[in-house]
Amino acid sequence: MKSTYNLSFLVLTLIATLPAYAAEPKPITEAEVNAVQQAWCDGLLKIAQLHKEGGDYRAIASTLIDDLYDYKEGKVFFKPTLAFGKNTFRSSKKAALSYFIGGDKDYPEDTGFALKHWVKARYDNNAAENGIQIHGDLAITMGNVYFTNSKGEEVMVDKTFVFRRCSDGKLRLCVHKSSLPFDPVGK
Repeated sequence: MKSTYNLSFLVLTLIATLPAYAAEPKPITEAEVNAVQQAWCDGLLKIAQLHKEGGDYRAIASTLIDDLYDYKEGKVFFKPTLAFGKNTFRSSKKAALSYFIGGDKDYPEDTGFALKHWVKARYDNNAAENGIQIHGDLAITMGNVYFTNSKGEEVMVDKTFVFRRCSDGKLRLCVHKSSLPFDPVGK
């Protein structure tokens, strides 16, 4: 009887200590949000560079989407800058991949946004004082992304990103809305 008691006591003691080991989700920090936005810019440039060099830009684009978009665990609302018509919204990894690198017969309008000879990309979060809001396991940013092509021409895109902390602890996009700024003259 004593050994049953000791075993029961041990099991109950272990169970009682489990919550101490089951950590709460780590709070999102502005530094993390800025790091993942920079990773997005760097990834886009890596795709462009590998395309120019004849490397496996498709594999890098696929990895970028896996690393930075929440298609595996969740639902992603993705409205890319130059998407239009029936394919305006990209609700699958396949659709996002086509937007970035083109070549998919289901998305014939895609020419590959990441293949437009970009040599520099940077972002800002200027919708408010710091342009980042953190709410539990979600972080929202609003501002611009600036792309410079090989001719030195800069294109500014308005962006809203929403990141979610995924089960592996990484922040991934669950919302990506980007567009060219409104031009009242209609140039």
